[in-house]
Amino acid sequence: MSQPELPKKLFTVDEANTMLPLVRAITSDLAILSREVVERRERLAALRANRKPKAANDPYAEELTQIEDELAKDTERLHEYVAELRVLGVEPKNGPDGLIDFPAEMDGRIVYLCWKLGEAELLHWHEIDAGYRGRQNLYAESISGEPAPGDESTE
Repeated sequence: MSQPELPKKLFTVDEANTMLPLVRAITSDLAILSREVVERRERLAALRANRKPKAANDPYAEELTQIEDELAKDTERLHEYVAELRVLGVEPKNGPDGLIDFPAEMDGRIVYLCWKLGEAELLHWHEIDAGYRGRQNLYAESISGEPAPGDESTE
């Protein structure tokens, strides 16, 4: 059994938040196009299911071919968005929902800082194998040594 590949880059909370405007722009495009592609694939599947197999003089054959070609181009664009995000060192986890993970080190282990499109900043993290459902509130002092946003505790 091979070891999981270590991420190319580990982010601090500050580094991830600094990169967020660029990640947000790419993720927004990714999410919009992902939802459109999913909808078109579902419509295309429904159209195919209701058609008779390759009937002669099928008036919709050309239109279906055009839709399939456009879908292939948009799927390629989706792959390009994902590649752009990975070049930045982040991991897109769900295109339509805009879920992005930033690899980080916390208490000597690799974890993900977890961000979702629509959130103003990174406020959550999860274990590598926990996923979005395992998100926990981020205590920045565990990663950057600074108090968590809004942490007014006094000792």
